[in-house]
Amino acid sequence: MTLTFHSFGSSPDLLLIQPTARHEAPGIEAELDAIYATTGKSYVMALVHVDDWDVDLMPWADRKISRDERAGKYAERTLKFIIDNVLPQYPGLPVIIGGYSLAGLFALWASMLSDRFAAVAAASPSLWIEGWLPYAEMHPTLAENVYLSLGDREEIAKNKAIARVGDCVRAQHGLLEASLGQEHCTLVMEEGNHFTDNAGRLARAFAWCIERI
Repeated sequence: MTLTFHSFGSSPDLLLIQPTARHEAPGIEAELDAIYATTGKSYVMALVHVDDWDVDLMPWADRKISRDERAGKYAERTLKFIIDNVLPQYPGLPVIIGGYSLAGLFALWASMLSDRFAAVAAASPSLWIEGWLPYAEMHPTLAENVYLSLGDREEIAKNKAIARVGDCVRAQHGLLEASLGQEHCTLVMEEGNHFTDNAGRLARAFAWCIERI
């Protein structure tokens, strides 16, 4: 894993953290600009560049989705890297962790293990992972605000495991409403499938979290 920081504004008021991979690189600049343009808040974004999307971000294995034997074994290492190498650089700032797809799943999972995150920006999170809802029921988020989004065509998938994402995300939103209250969580339905406007969805997710801090 590698780490880069991107600052917007004169002095940061917030620390944003986003696990990301090479396939997201073309949209990162547009995402970061949109966050600043929408909120006007000074912030620093820590991009945690992972080496392998499945291996570094899946909290446990789901063989229907990934056959990589390493999948599900290293998410705790990624979280430890964030806690040890990112958070100490900006002590005292409110922290928002977020991401897209598996990174959105990771962000929500991380907020269940650590109380260091004030908000979670989970855009189209991969909550189809086997066993997610029973885990979420037993491990409520420790964050104060959570944003969820989902494309309105994401449930139309040939893979039956991935097709359950809509039911899983809606159920997760229900758990959040029960634990945080309606004013501290939201579920936004976006247009398109899982690969539509990733950068825009992430920007809107982070902006919503920023406005509530």
